[in-house]
Order: sequence, then structure tokens, then C-alpha cells
Amino acid sequence: MITKDETQELLHSTETYRVERTTSTGDMDKFQEAICAFANDLPNSRKNGYLILGAFDNGELSGLKVTDDLLKKIAAIRINGNILPIPVMSVDRFQFPEGDLLVAEVSPSDLPPVRYRGRTFIRIGPRRDIATEAEERILAERRMSFMATFDTMPCLAAKLSDVNTDLLRTKYLIPLLGNEIVESDTRPIEEQMAAVGMYDTEHQCPTYAAVVLFGNKPRRFMPGLYVQYVRFKGEDVTSEVENEMQLEGNYCELLPRLESLLELSVIKKKPVFVSILREEMVSNYPYQAIRELLLNACMHRDMQSNTPLRFYEFASHENFPRINDYRNPLVASAMKTLGYVNMFSRGIGQVQTDLKENGNKPAQFDVSMLTAFLVTVEQKDIEQFKFVPSDGAPMVSSGDDVTSLSQALSQVLSQVCPKLDVSHYPDATVILIALCKEPQSLKELMEKTKEKNRGRIKNNVLQHLCESGLVEPTIKDVPNSPKQKYALTDNGREKLQTIS
Repeated sequence: MITKDETQELLHSTETYRVERTTSTGDMDKFQEAICAFANDLPNSRKNGYLILGAFDNGELSGLKVTDDLLKKIAAIRINGNILPIPVMSVDRFQFPEGDLLVAEVSPSDLPPVRYRGRTFIRIGPRRDIATEAEERILAERRMSFMATFDTMPCLAAKLSDVNTDLLRTKYLIPLLGNEIVESDTRPIEEQMAAVGMYDTEHQCPTYAAVVLFGNKPRRFMPGLYVQYVRFKGEDVTSEVENEMQLEGNYCELLPRLESLLELSVIKKKPVFVSILREEMVSNYPYQAIRELLLNACMHRDMQSNTPLRFYEFASHENFPRINDYRNPLVASAMKTLGYVNMFSRGIGQVQTDLKENGNKPAQFDVSMLTAFLVTVEQKDIEQFKFVPSDGAPMVSSGDDVTSLSQALSQVLSQVCPKLDVSHYPDATVILIALCKEPQSLKELMEKTKEKNRGRIKNNVLQHLCESGLVEPTIKDVPNSPKQKYALTDNGREKLQTIS
């Protein structure tokens, strides 16, 4: 606590960011704002701040009489709940011939930003003000530097038996340190774990990182440590639920399950025609981009929260609610060793690149919250791919690919094979589509066209296709061979290649 002599020096101090003098005794808002500002210590001087009642701005005393009631009133500021986190402060009374002084001494907080009724006050030289968003961010970052991250803290309720040490050894220690070093280490497993931040020797218990990554039942210690996946039929959470599941376990168990969820339930693939002779697989989301966002959510989530990590899939987009900031560096480092992340700070950029290349809109990030962000990814509708014949025929959706191809092929046949009346023999286009992939036997073509009359297919369709030079038998010398198949000619492929 400051002494009487030091108080006299402060009355005329030029360190105005540390001192506020006032003659008022009843402006409690003013006093509490001042104490909040001193606790935030924006200049990071790590020096105490002083609210002095009973003095003018020039340092002269006002003749105040400090009563016990006034002392109690100012001291009660500390615990009245208006300033949070609770400031570290003390109050005292000093008597002088010219009058009394009441001095409230405030220590810089290790948990900034400190707020008075939800607002963050700071000192800007001789005056106080409300912090800007950038100044709040400075204080929040300072708070993280003052305290150990949650994942490195001891999980006091856990014992060594609550961690799968065999899993920790094989999945983490050996990849991290090398098999030779681990095999030659004769120290107890507790000391080996402590060397990599997985065990607290002072409290004789695992750290939270060990429980998260390798714990037998981690939700016993962190109830919110699971992923809630919900697929809705509509566009918001009020719509009907189509599928729901809860995935939990330590990260060595949980992360592979999440990858399987993406591959089997979320990422949908479909073949679409690029041209009449080629098709390719397209997907509603790029797997790597969604995986990156989901793993980042697991890595940086608030593990102290009882709320699960929610992964919602709506009819047209994905939603990753409130992924918290980078607060678990030990877990992040371990996930790199386990092979799930690279920690090169390229994840978000790569996500946007993958989305763009897949035809999705960019991911939308909501960073309006101080300690969390929301990610939304819009689905690419794989039912809306367009097929455009080279002659400029109307565009149609991929759900009508066969119809569209038939129309385009009909136009080609009317030019190249005028003897074949496609309106009477629509099976001709089905046959050509089948032959684009590989040679087909007469029996196979009958199955594809659902035609039971061999002669109708062979004489009225295949014969005209062969005469036009689009199709040829694979065994030319033995037309009626039981092994006979039909294939596109080079000329046929060239003609059909124009349909793209």
C-alpha cells in the first residue's frame, strides 16, 4: 500500500495515466470507471494506478473530511459486481493540515479486459475513455500471455489410469521423439509424459491435453467434449431433422470418426458428363476443405465449455457454429504429430482455394464475436450441372443427361445416318451412349434397351450404324460369331466428340 509521503508526491506527479484526482465524493460511476481503467493498464506499465479523492487537478487539497462511511463506500466498489473481473485494490485515508485524502490503489489486472457494466474503460494519458475494438483485442491478447493455456493445466480430477498410456506412447511419443529414444527411456511414464506437457508432476495428475487426446473417458472431465452432427431437411434449425448423431471419445478415436462421417454422410459425389465420351465425378463440397474446417474447430474449441461442437448440415449449406480462438497450443501441436493438421497457417487460404476449384462460393466467416467465429459453407448443387450440345441445343440439368444426349445424338444421326429414323428407333441413341464406354455384345445392348427382338436391333439399328461408319463389329470376318461385339469406329468417336 502506498505511504503518506508517496501520496504527496503523486499529487504533483506527471505520470497522469496513473493518477486521477477529484474533489467529488458522490460520483460513483466516475470512481468505478477510473478503477476499471487503472485495472486494464493499457500502456502495460505494470504500475499501480491511483484514484485520489480530496484534491484538485493542480494537486492542492480541497479540505475534504474522509469519514468511515466514505471509506466503506469506495472499498465496496471492489465487490459490488459492477467491475469484472474483480479488481485488486485497496483504500486508505491520509490526514493533512489542509484536509484528508482518500486513496484507492488499483493493481494492473492479469485478466484484462476488465469491464464496468459491460464496457471496457482505459486511460489515455490524463483522461479515461471506452476502449475501441482494436484496444480490446490488445487487452485480450495480453490476458492470454499472462496465463497458462487450458490444455496445459492439470486435470485435478483425473488419474494416470484415466489416460491410455499405450495409445499415448505409440501414437504420440514415438512419432514425436523417435522409437529409439522412447525405447531407451527408462524413466517412469509420468516423467516421460511431463516432458511433453502431458502430466503435471506438482499435482500428480495428467494435464487436460492428455485427457483430450488419449483419455479413456474424457467427457467425465469435460462434458462438452463431443461433436453434435445434425442434418436438417430445410434451411434452419426449425426444419425437420433428417439425421443426427453424437460423436465422442478422445481425439485419437474421435478424429477418424469425423473423417468417416464426412466421407460417408456429408460429401456426396455424382458422375456427370463432360462430353459424350467422358464423365467425371463432382461433389457438393470439397472433402479437404470441410475436413480442414472441422479439424480446426476441434483443435481450437473452448474445452471448458459444456456446449458441444455443433456441425450442422442444412439443405444448401454447412454450418460450424462458434469455433473458438487459438487457445489449445499443446493439443494443436499433438494433432500435428498425429498427422491431422500441418500448423503452417495456410488452412483458411487452402479452404477458400479448394472451395473455388470445386465450384462452391467462398466460406463466410463471422468474426464479430471477440473469442469465437462462425463458418458457413454453401453447398454446390450437383443436380444443376449443365450439358450443352455443340450445336447450341438448350441447356438441361444433369438429371436429364440421358434425355439431353439422346436429343443431341438424334441430330447427329439425322445428318450422318439418314437411313435410320430415330423417331421410330429411339434405341439407337441408347446404343451409342453405351458404346461410348466400351464395346458391347448384342445381348448386352438388348438388356440396355430392354428390347426382346434381336432382329429389330441388329437389322434396323446396328446395320444402319455400321453402314454409316459410326459403329463396327469387333470380329469382322465372322459376323455371326457368338463372341461378336460392337464398338465405335474412329470416325464415330470423332463425330461424337463434337458433342461436349
